[in-house]
Amino acid sequence: MPLIAILMVALLAGCSLPGAAKTSSTPNSSAYIQNKGSDTMVNLALAWAEQYQEEHAQVRLSVTGGGSGTGITSLLNGTVDIANASRAITAAEIQTAKSNGFEPVEFIVARDAIAVIVNPENPVQQLSLQQISRIYRGDIKNWQEVGGDNRPIVRLSRETNSGTHVYFLETVIRLGNKKDKTIFSADTLLLPSSEGIISEVRDNPNAIGYDGLGYVTPEVKVIAVGKQDGGPYIMPSAGTVNDKTYPIARDLYMYTHGQASGAIKDYIDWVVSAEAQQIVTNLGFVPIIQK
Repeated sequence: MPLIAILMVALLAGCSLPGAAKTSSTPNSSAYIQNKGSDTMVNLALAWAEQYQEEHAQVRLSVTGGGSGTGITSLLNGTVDIANASRAITAAEIQTAKSNGFEPVEFIVARDAIAVIVNPENPVQQLSLQQISRIYRGDIKNWQEVGGDNRPIVRLSRETNSGTHVYFLETVIRLGNKKDKTIFSADTLLLPSSEGIISEVRDNPNAIGYDGLGYVTPEVKVIAVGKQDGGPYIMPSAGTVNDKTYPIARDLYMYTHGQASGAIKDYIDWVVSAEAQQIVTNLGFVPIIQK
Protein backbone atom coordinates (compact mmCIF):
# COMPACT_ATOMS: atom_id res chain seq x y z
CA MET A 1 0.00 0.00 0.00
CA PRO A 2 1.39 3.47 -0.77
CA LEU A 3 2.93 5.16 2.27
CA ILE A 4 0.85 8.30 1.65
CA ALA A 5 -2.35 6.28 1.84
CA ILE A 6 -1.34 4.72 5.16
CA LEU A 7 -0.44 8.13 6.59
CA MET A 8 -3.73 9.60 5.38
CA VAL A 9 -5.67 6.84 7.16
CA ALA A 10 -3.62 7.24 10.33
CA LEU A 11 -4.01 11.02 10.37
CA LEU A 12 -7.76 10.72 10.14
CA ALA A 13 -7.70 8.95 13.52
CA GLY A 14 -6.71 12.19 15.19
CA CYS A 15 -9.15 14.62 13.60
CA SER A 16 -12.50 13.47 14.99
CA LEU A 17 -13.95 12.57 18.35
CA PRO A 18 -14.38 8.89 19.36
CA GLY A 19 -17.72 7.39 18.44
CA ALA A 20 -18.37 10.17 15.93
CA ALA A 21 -19.51 8.02 13.03
CA LYS A 22 -22.40 9.42 11.02
CA THR A 23 -24.45 6.51 9.82
CA SER A 24 -26.51 8.15 7.14
CA SER A 25 -26.21 6.30 3.84
CA THR A 26 -27.50 9.21 1.73
CA PRO A 27 -25.11 9.45 -1.25
CA ASN A 28 -24.09 13.07 -0.55
CA SER A 29 -23.84 12.76 3.24
CA SER A 30 -20.49 12.42 5.02
CA ALA A 31 -19.51 9.68 7.44
CA TYR A 32 -16.58 9.00 9.73
CA ILE A 33 -16.00 5.38 10.75
CA GLN A 34 -13.48 4.32 13.38
CA ASN A 35 -12.13 0.80 12.96
CA LYS A 36 -9.67 -0.68 15.49
CA GLY A 37 -8.28 -3.99 16.70
CA SER A 38 -6.47 -7.05 15.40
CA ASP A 39 -2.86 -6.54 14.30
CA THR A 40 -3.23 -9.62 12.11
CA MET A 41 -5.96 -7.80 10.22
CA VAL A 42 -4.56 -4.27 10.24
CA ASN A 43 -2.90 -4.39 6.81
CA LEU A 44 -6.03 -5.95 5.34
CA ALA A 45 -8.24 -3.36 7.04
CA LEU A 46 -6.01 -0.54 5.76
CA ALA A 47 -6.22 -1.90 2.21
CA TRP A 48 -10.00 -2.16 2.47
CA ALA A 49 -10.25 1.39 3.81
CA GLU A 50 -8.04 2.84 1.08
CA GLN A 51 -10.04 1.17 -1.69
CA TYR A 52 -13.41 2.04 -0.18
CA GLN A 53 -12.51 5.71 0.28
CA GLU A 54 -11.41 5.93 -3.34
CA GLU A 55 -14.88 4.80 -4.39
CA HIS A 56 -16.85 6.62 -1.66
CA ALA A 57 -15.41 10.09 -1.25
CA GLN A 58 -18.00 11.02 1.39
CA VAL A 59 -16.70 8.35 3.80
CA ARG A 60 -13.63 8.71 5.99
CA LEU A 61 -12.19 5.62 7.65
CA SER A 62 -9.72 5.57 10.53
CA VAL A 63 -7.94 2.22 10.91
CA THR A 64 -5.63 1.35 13.80
CA GLY A 65 -4.29 -1.88 15.34
CA GLY A 66 -3.37 -2.65 18.91
CA GLY A 67 -4.67 -6.22 19.11
CA SER A 68 -8.06 -7.94 19.10
CA GLY A 69 -8.53 -7.39 22.83
CA THR A 70 -7.86 -3.67 22.44
CA GLY A 71 -10.36 -3.38 19.58
CA ILE A 72 -13.10 -5.25 21.43
CA THR A 73 -12.51 -3.23 24.61
CA SER A 74 -12.82 -0.02 22.59
CA LEU A 75 -16.09 -1.29 21.13
CA LEU A 76 -17.39 -2.11 24.60
CA ASN A 77 -16.43 1.39 25.74
CA GLY A 78 -18.21 2.97 22.78
CA THR A 79 -15.08 4.61 21.38
CA VAL A 80 -14.99 2.81 18.01
CA ASP A 81 -17.61 1.82 15.45
CA ILE A 82 -16.06 -1.46 14.28
CA ALA A 83 -13.71 -3.80 16.17
CA ASN A 84 -11.47 -6.13 14.18
CA ALA A 85 -10.67 -9.45 15.86
CA SER A 86 -8.71 -12.55 14.95
CA ARG A 87 -10.58 -14.46 17.66
CA ALA A 88 -14.23 -14.75 18.56
CA ILE A 89 -15.60 -12.41 21.20
CA THR A 90 -15.82 -14.09 24.61
CA ALA A 91 -18.90 -14.71 26.73
CA ALA A 92 -17.51 -12.30 29.35
CA GLU A 93 -17.07 -9.57 26.74
CA ILE A 94 -20.61 -10.10 25.47
CA GLN A 95 -21.88 -9.79 29.04
CA THR A 96 -19.96 -6.53 29.47
CA ALA A 97 -21.54 -5.21 26.28
CA LYS A 98 -25.01 -6.12 27.53
CA SER A 99 -24.24 -4.36 30.81
CA ASN A 100 -23.37 -1.31 28.73
CA GLY A 101 -26.73 -1.49 26.98
CA PHE A 102 -25.99 -3.18 23.67
CA GLU A 103 -25.27 -6.54 22.08
CA PRO A 104 -22.28 -6.80 19.71
CA VAL A 105 -22.98 -8.20 16.26
CA GLU A 106 -20.46 -10.49 14.59
CA PHE A 107 -19.42 -10.57 10.94
CA ILE A 108 -16.99 -13.13 9.50
CA VAL A 109 -15.00 -11.12 6.95
CA ALA A 110 -12.09 -13.41 6.02
CA ARG A 111 -10.25 -16.57 7.06
CA ASP A 112 -6.64 -17.21 7.98
CA ALA A 113 -4.17 -19.98 8.63
CA ILE A 114 -1.65 -19.62 11.42
CA ALA A 115 1.69 -20.71 10.06
CA VAL A 116 4.32 -22.24 12.36
CA ILE A 117 7.67 -20.85 11.27
CA VAL A 118 11.36 -21.53 11.89
CA ASN A 119 14.66 -20.21 10.60
CA PRO A 120 15.58 -21.44 7.09
CA GLU A 121 18.71 -23.10 8.55
CA ASN A 122 16.57 -25.36 10.74
CA PRO A 123 16.33 -28.86 9.14
CA VAL A 124 12.97 -29.64 10.80
CA GLN A 125 10.28 -29.86 8.11
CA GLN A 126 7.19 -30.99 10.02
CA LEU A 127 5.69 -31.12 13.49
CA SER A 128 2.49 -32.48 14.97
CA LEU A 129 0.14 -30.37 17.07
CA GLN A 130 1.20 -32.45 20.07
CA GLN A 131 4.88 -31.67 19.46
CA ILE A 132 4.19 -27.95 19.03
CA SER A 133 2.14 -28.00 22.22
CA ARG A 134 4.97 -29.67 24.13
CA ILE A 135 7.49 -27.17 22.72
CA TYR A 136 5.44 -24.19 23.87
CA ARG A 137 4.63 -25.78 27.23
CA GLY A 138 8.39 -26.12 27.79
CA ASP A 139 8.40 -29.93 27.78
CA ILE A 140 10.53 -30.10 24.61
CA LYS A 141 13.57 -27.87 25.01
CA ASN A 142 15.99 -28.92 22.27
CA TRP A 143 15.48 -29.19 18.51
CA GLN A 144 17.25 -32.57 18.62
CA GLU A 145 14.13 -33.99 20.34
CA VAL A 146 12.05 -33.41 17.19
CA GLY A 147 14.61 -34.39 14.55
CA GLY A 148 16.64 -31.19 14.41
CA ASP A 149 20.13 -30.13 15.40
CA ASN A 150 21.41 -30.06 18.97
CA ARG A 151 20.25 -26.52 19.66
CA PRO A 152 18.10 -24.97 22.38
CA ILE A 153 14.61 -23.94 21.27
CA VAL A 154 13.77 -20.24 21.49
CA ARG A 155 9.98 -19.82 21.70
CA LEU A 156 8.33 -16.71 20.29
CA SER A 157 4.75 -15.56 20.72
CA ARG A 158 2.55 -12.52 20.25
CA GLU A 159 1.61 -10.56 23.37
CA THR A 160 -1.40 -11.49 25.46
CA ASN A 161 -3.74 -8.82 24.02
CA SER A 162 -3.35 -10.45 20.60
CA GLY A 163 -6.20 -12.58 19.30
CA THR A 164 -3.61 -14.75 17.58
CA HIS A 165 -1.95 -15.38 20.97
CA VAL A 166 -5.30 -16.41 22.48
CA TYR A 167 -6.21 -18.64 19.55
CA PHE A 168 -2.80 -20.36 19.52
CA LEU A 169 -2.98 -20.92 23.28
CA GLU A 170 -6.43 -22.50 23.14
CA THR A 171 -6.10 -24.46 19.89
CA VAL A 172 -2.46 -25.56 19.89
CA ILE A 173 -0.99 -25.42 23.38
CA ARG A 174 -4.17 -26.65 25.09
CA LEU A 175 -5.17 -28.73 22.04
CA GLY A 176 -8.76 -27.51 22.27
CA ASN A 177 -9.25 -28.81 25.82
CA LYS A 178 -11.32 -26.14 27.59
CA LYS A 179 -10.46 -27.63 31.00
CA ASP A 180 -6.72 -27.27 30.37
CA LYS A 181 -5.30 -24.15 32.04
CA THR A 182 -1.74 -24.55 30.73
CA ILE A 183 -0.08 -21.33 29.60
CA PHE A 184 2.98 -20.56 27.50
CA SER A 185 6.32 -21.63 28.94
CA ALA A 186 7.68 -18.86 31.16
CA ASP A 187 10.71 -18.35 28.92
CA THR A 188 8.58 -17.62 25.83
CA LEU A 189 9.51 -14.25 24.32
CA LEU A 190 6.42 -12.08 23.77
CA LEU A 191 6.67 -9.76 20.78
CA PRO A 192 4.35 -6.85 19.97
CA SER A 193 3.81 -7.47 16.27
CA SER A 194 3.57 -10.07 13.52
CA GLU A 195 6.47 -8.38 11.75
CA GLY A 196 8.54 -8.68 14.92
CA ILE A 197 8.09 -12.46 14.98
CA ILE A 198 9.10 -12.74 11.31
CA SER A 199 12.21 -10.63 11.97
CA GLU A 200 13.30 -12.63 15.03
CA VAL A 201 12.78 -16.02 13.35
CA ARG A 202 14.69 -14.80 10.30
CA ASP A 203 17.67 -13.80 12.44
CA ASN A 204 17.69 -16.57 15.06
CA PRO A 205 18.43 -20.16 13.93
CA ASN A 206 17.05 -21.52 17.23
CA ALA A 207 13.68 -19.75 17.07
CA ILE A 208 10.17 -21.02 16.51
CA GLY A 209 7.21 -18.70 16.07
CA TYR A 210 3.74 -18.47 14.60
CA ASP A 211 2.06 -15.86 12.42
CA GLY A 212 -0.95 -15.28 10.25
CA LEU A 213 -0.28 -16.65 6.77
CA GLY A 214 -0.66 -13.19 5.25
CA TYR A 215 2.45 -12.02 7.13
CA VAL A 216 4.78 -14.89 6.23
CA THR A 217 7.71 -13.94 3.98
CA PRO A 218 10.30 -16.03 2.09
CA GLU A 219 12.83 -15.09 4.80
CA VAL A 220 11.41 -17.79 7.11
CA LYS A 221 10.52 -21.46 6.69
CA VAL A 222 6.96 -22.70 7.15
CA ILE A 223 6.52 -26.04 8.93
CA ALA A 224 4.00 -28.64 7.79
CA VAL A 225 1.64 -29.47 10.68
CA GLY A 226 -0.08 -32.75 11.50
CA LYS A 227 -3.19 -33.21 13.62
CA GLN A 228 -1.59 -36.32 15.11
CA ASP A 229 1.91 -37.70 15.56
CA GLY A 230 2.80 -39.48 12.33
CA GLY A 231 0.81 -37.15 10.11
CA PRO A 232 -0.36 -36.53 7.53
CA TYR A 233 1.50 -33.23 7.66
CA ILE A 234 -0.17 -30.33 5.84
CA MET A 235 1.18 -26.98 4.68
CA PRO A 236 -1.01 -23.90 5.24
CA SER A 237 -2.70 -22.44 2.14
CA ALA A 238 -6.06 -21.14 1.00
CA GLY A 239 -6.85 -24.63 -0.29
CA THR A 240 -5.99 -26.45 2.93
CA VAL A 241 -7.91 -23.90 4.99
CA ASN A 242 -11.01 -24.33 2.83
CA ASP A 243 -10.87 -28.13 2.81
CA LYS A 244 -10.17 -28.09 6.58
CA THR A 245 -7.08 -30.28 6.32
CA TYR A 246 -4.73 -27.68 7.81
CA PRO A 247 -5.32 -27.88 11.57
CA ILE A 248 -4.52 -24.30 12.65
CA ALA A 249 -7.03 -22.13 10.77
CA ARG A 250 -9.58 -19.60 11.97
CA ASP A 251 -12.15 -17.01 10.97
CA LEU A 252 -11.42 -13.27 11.11
CA TYR A 253 -14.15 -10.99 12.46
CA MET A 254 -15.60 -7.54 12.58
CA TYR A 255 -17.88 -6.58 15.48
CA THR A 256 -20.31 -3.67 15.61
CA HIS A 257 -22.11 -1.84 18.40
CA GLY A 258 -25.47 -3.53 17.86
CA GLN A 259 -26.94 -4.00 14.38
CA ALA A 260 -24.95 -2.05 11.79
CA SER A 261 -26.82 0.68 9.95
CA GLY A 262 -26.18 3.53 7.57
CA ALA A 263 -22.59 4.06 6.47
CA ILE A 264 -21.27 1.34 8.78
CA LYS A 265 -23.61 -1.26 7.29
CA ASP A 266 -22.77 -0.08 3.76
CA TYR A 267 -19.06 -0.51 4.52
CA ILE A 268 -19.39 -4.00 6.00
CA ASP A 269 -21.62 -5.07 3.12
CA TRP A 270 -18.80 -3.97 0.80
CA VAL A 271 -16.14 -5.78 2.90
CA VAL A 272 -17.89 -9.12 2.28
CA SER A 273 -18.43 -8.39 -1.42
CA ALA A 274 -16.46 -10.03 -4.23
CA GLU A 275 -14.46 -6.85 -4.83
CA ALA A 276 -13.24 -6.56 -1.25
CA GLN A 277 -12.67 -10.30 -0.94
CA GLN A 278 -10.26 -10.10 -3.88
CA ILE A 279 -8.13 -7.87 -1.64
CA VAL A 280 -8.23 -10.66 0.95
CA THR A 281 -6.74 -13.02 -1.64
CA ASN A 282 -4.16 -10.48 -2.79
CA LEU A 283 -2.82 -10.08 0.76
CA GLY A 284 -2.44 -13.81 1.37
CA PHE A 285 -5.54 -14.41 3.47
CA VAL A 286 -8.45 -16.71 2.60
CA PRO A 287 -11.64 -15.13 1.20
CA ILE A 288 -15.08 -16.09 2.49
CA ILE A 289 -16.37 -16.03 -1.08
CA GLN A 290 -15.13 -19.08 -2.96
CA LYS A 291 -14.87 -19.09 -6.75
